[in-house]
Parts: sequence; structure tokens; C-alpha cells
Amino acid sequence: MKLGGGKEWFTAAELADLRLPGLPRAKRKVNDLAAAEAWSIRTGPNGEKMVRPRKGRGGGWEYHIDVLPVTARAALLKLGVGAVAHVAPKPETHADGLWRWLEGQSDKTKEEARRRLKVLQLVASYEQLGLNRSASVANAAARMKIGASTIWGWFELVSGVGPADWLPHLAPRRVGGAAEAAIDALAWQYFLSDYLRPEQPTFSSAYRRTRDEFAAPRGITVPHERTFRRKLEREVPLPVITVRRMGEEALRRSLPPQQRTVAELCALEAVNIDGHKFDVFVQWPDGRIGRPIMVAVQDIFSRKFLSWRIDESESALVTRLVFADLFRDWGIPKHCILDNGRAFAAKSITGAAKSRFRFKIREDEPTGVLTALGVQIHWAMPYRGQSKPIERAFRDLCDTIARHPAMAGAYTGNRPDAKPENYGSKAIPIDVFRALVDKGMAAHNAREGRRTEMTRGGSFDATFAESYARSAIGRATPEQMRLALLTAEERPCDRKTSHVTLEGNRYWAPELSAHAGEKLIVRFDPDNLHGSVHCYTRDDRYICEAPVYAAVGFLDKAGSKARAKLEREYRRAAKEAEAKLDLIRTADLAALLPDHIDETDPIEPSVVRPVRFVGNAAVKLSSDTHRAAATARQAARMADVDASMAGLTKLRAVK
Repeated sequence: MKLGGGKEWFTAAELADLRLPGLPRAKRKVNDLAAAEAWSIRTGPNGEKMVRPRKGRGGGWEYHIDVLPVTARAALLKLGVGAVAHVAPKPETHADGLWRWLEGQSDKTKEEARRRLKVLQLVASYEQLGLNRSASVANAAARMKIGASTIWGWFELVSGVGPADWLPHLAPRRVGGAAEAAIDALAWQYFLSDYLRPEQPTFSSAYRRTRDEFAAPRGITVPHERTFRRKLEREVPLPVITVRRMGEEALRRSLPPQQRTVAELCALEAVNIDGHKFDVFVQWPDGRIGRPIMVAVQDIFSRKFLSWRIDESESALVTRLVFADLFRDWGIPKHCILDNGRAFAAKSITGAAKSRFRFKIREDEPTGVLTALGVQIHWAMPYRGQSKPIERAFRDLCDTIARHPAMAGAYTGNRPDAKPENYGSKAIPIDVFRALVDKGMAAHNAREGRRTEMTRGGSFDATFAESYARSAIGRATPEQMRLALLTAEERPCDRKTSHVTLEGNRYWAPELSAHAGEKLIVRFDPDNLHGSVHCYTRDDRYICEAPVYAAVGFLDKAGSKARAKLEREYRRAAKEAEAKLDLIRTADLAALLPDHIDETDPIEPSVVRPVRFVGNAAVKLSSDTHRAAATARQAARMADVDASMAGLTKLRAVK
């Protein structure tokens, strides 16, 4: 029986003109393909030839539709040119197409095909023992506990087929029932627009709105909800559903995650830095209660934590100190991965970097610590936590540190709705908390059984130590440490004693004497104010390292001895400096000066300007009158001087 009717036979020219998939688009090439695949010897289910001579002028050959590739026949069906399908208990004979079809079936279908093949192989084994087909089928049916008629039906499925191709022919071909009910185009469009919204309405609610509020008033009949669901699964790709309902970020996460290898790196070649806010209440020195933040640096190769600091918040200062600890204890890395937080993208850290996700980049901006030390900066994508391995390590710290028994009562929970029963009943002193964190970080690095790419069951410490010992490490010079280490403040150098005061502490070194009364730049570690500070001029020239000049007890003899020793050394240094000046003795100074003063003639003006009294009572005076008046004035002044001296003498006598 033939379904569809229409054209069955095609010439090479017709096949080339149809431009079917799987076939060449030139007549000669179609004939070459027919010769290569031996179309001329292929037969149909009833043994009929699949190639015949073309009737009419010109001759040539015509090819049956069943000899064409599956893709070409499917294209002909869509074009409506013609389709001939032999529907019979017999399966298709094109082995390649059947095997491809079997690959696309479910495991249940494949398992059933293998079960049937096993039964037919059992029948064949009985026949090899000398039994006829009927006896073999009966024995196999009894052994496998299935009906003999079922086995005969399976033999009909593989009739005329070689045993090598029995498996796809034996696979069950269950066909669905009646045609699926049609869905009105407008109703379907409304349903999709409602269902594919960011608010993520449920499938059932979107269907009910479509049926009751959209379709019913318009007289549109809609099929069952399951019909809508099947159409959605069949026609709407899952990525479209994801991006419409959950957004682009969810669509991105539906892709397989990218895996990066660190095998080509070595210890301290690349690090990443980030901050973590502990779910623990601590008490700060001033009595306030809050949750501390840790800024930490992790080695990417070994995953070992290298340096960390704890403070009230992320800041450029804390970041500088963490890097200073890293440079001092381990060295300078080549690469650093950080995000665009204000603490990490601050110009004091990454100033003069070629790019960053925060702050405007200016040509004249100051050079940051990492940029000045030649550390190549890599910016992680904002809101992309998986870009930094340190994020996964912080998750471990939540369990090993924040939930440690010593934190009982201070643990806050990791969500507002996950607070423990003893929430807020305790706050850990910050000094105690820092000590616990140091202990927990050491345990984190030393724990065995790590399954990262490079640890292979060992610890982060061991992995780092092995690579660190054979790697070229850049060590920080004292000048680089001062640059990275310290925060800077402008402080006056005392005019008399040349000491510098900072946070109530005094710092002094002999080199500061040359800068008494000047304003200096003081670089210091705010967490170690009882150590030394580094002093610079205002144009950033290094002066010296000044130790703290600590106060001593009132009756402390050791302090008195230290002070006396300091004074002796200070005097000795001053005398040595005095000797280097080669000064002239005081007694010789007068001898080097002249013992008389050269007399010079008084200077006479070249022109004398006459001055006369101007007024109604002006009287012309003679020269004698002028001399008498001047003498009287001089006498009056001398009398005043004598009176003042007499009064001063009396005052001294009284004292």
C-alpha cells in the first residue's frame, strides 16, 4: 500500500534541480553517486529494482524514491513532490538509517530490542543443534516464558534481513494515538507572553488565565493543559524559557562552567585577594559590637592563604597592610586578581593601572603599590565570584572558624532567617578573635586530603612549600617594603628636641635633628605603633627610621641608665661632628680682626634744601636765635635722661 501517491521515480537532472540535502546539485554528480553506492543493484521489499531505464528521447536512468538518502526523502515530503512509503509488517531496509534511528531511542526501547534479539539467537542455537524452526521456537518460548506466536512475529520483523542488522528491526515502534488537538494561534501567543515573564507565573496559572480570561470571552476553545505543556516542550527552546523567566545571568549559568588549569603556574606567581565578613559578633576596643571583615591574599597555584588582616571594614589601608605582610614574609607576586571594590581599586593600590572598573583613570594619577612594584593586575568581572578561587576557601572558613565552639553565642547565622537560638548572647573580644582566626587559618593551610588540581590529596602548605623551594621569587627590598607597608601622615618635627609625635607616641632618631621645626611625612603601621616609623621630607626624600621613644616608670633605674647612655652617645656624636668642622679657637678670633677703625671723612650732601616754618605766627629768626633754641632743646633732653637713670638706680636699690 502506498501513502501519499505522487511521483515515485526521478531522473538525475530532476534530483539535481530539486537541490535536496544529501544529494549533489549537478546531474553528473548524482549519477556518480548512484554508481558509487550501487543503486542499480538495490531492491525493494518485494524484490523490485530501485533503478529503471528512462522512457522517451534521450534515455538515461530513473531512480526510485526509496533509494535516496533519508534526508532527501524527508525534504521531498516537505516539498509535497511525492512520497512513497511501503507500510507493511516489514521494517525499513536501509541499515544506516535504522541504526541512526535506534541511537535516538530511549534506553527502554534499546533494552527491549536486545531482549528480543537474545530470544531469536536462542532459537538459532537450537536450530544449530538439529531442531527445525517450529521445535526451536517452542523450546525457546518455554525457556524464556513467552508466547511462541510472539517469537514468530519477531521473525517476521527480521525477514530478509541479515543477522547483523536484526537489532534495529526488533526495536518496538509504538505510535501515539489520535492527532493532537490544535491550539488557537492568538491563545497560544497570549499564553506564551504570560508564561514567559520575569515574575515566573506557574504554568497552570498562565493556562487558566489564557482559558478563562482571554479565550472564553472571545469564543475560543482551548485544549487541555497537557496539550499546552507538550507544545511548549516541543516548540519553545529551553534557553528561551530560561532567559525570559530567569534572566541573562541564569542563561549564562546554564552553560557548562569553564575550567582553568594552574599546572603552568608556580608558587607565588599569581595571587588573588578579597574580603570576607565573618558571621560573628566581636567587641572592638572602644566597646562597640560589630562583625569583623578579613582581607586575605591566597596563592592561586597551591590555594594557600599567605597573609590576612582583620578590621572593621575593607579599606585601602588594610589592603596595603595585607600586601605588606605578603611582600615581607613571602615575596612579590607577578600577577594579582582582584575585584573592583573601593578598597582594591583605590589609587593607592592600583593607581596608574591601564584599566579598572572603578574611578576615572587619569594620566597624572599617583602610582599605586602594585603598579609601582610591577605586579600585573587582573580585574575579575563584577559580581562574578567564581572568578576567584578565594571565594570557595571563604566558604570553608564559615564552618571551621565562624562555627567553632569558641564562637558559641557570638555566631550570627549566614542569613537573617538562620539565626541560632543563642543569637546575640555573646561578643568575642577582637584580640581573642584575631588569635582564633590565626589558628584557624594555619589549620586550613595544613589540612591533608585536599583534592585540588595540584595538591592531589596533600595539603596547601606542602604544595606551596614544594613549588616555592624551586621557584624564582622576587623579594622586597626595604625601600619597597616602606612603599607598600605604611600609611602616611604629615607630622611636625619638634623645634627643640626634633622628635615626632604620632597617636600619643613619640619617635626620635639623631638624623631628625637636621629637620627640627620642619613638617615631615611619617609612614607607619597603624597596627604596630610601638615599633618604628619611617620619616620622609615633604618632597618624599627618605630621612631615617625612628624608633618609638617610650615612656618609662618614675623609679625605673633601667630607664635612667638608658637615658644617661643616650645622652652620652648624643654628646659624643655632637663632639665628633664638632671636630669635623675644624673651628677656630675663640682666643684666636679677636687676633684675626683689625685693632683699629679706619677714620673716614663725613659725607656731605651735594645739595642742601632749605626748610622754613610755615604759619601765621612765623617770625624770621637770625642764625644766633637758631643756635640758642637748639642748645635749649639739647639741655632738656639730657635732663630727662638723668632723671630716668636716677629712678632706675632707686629701683635696683629697693630690689
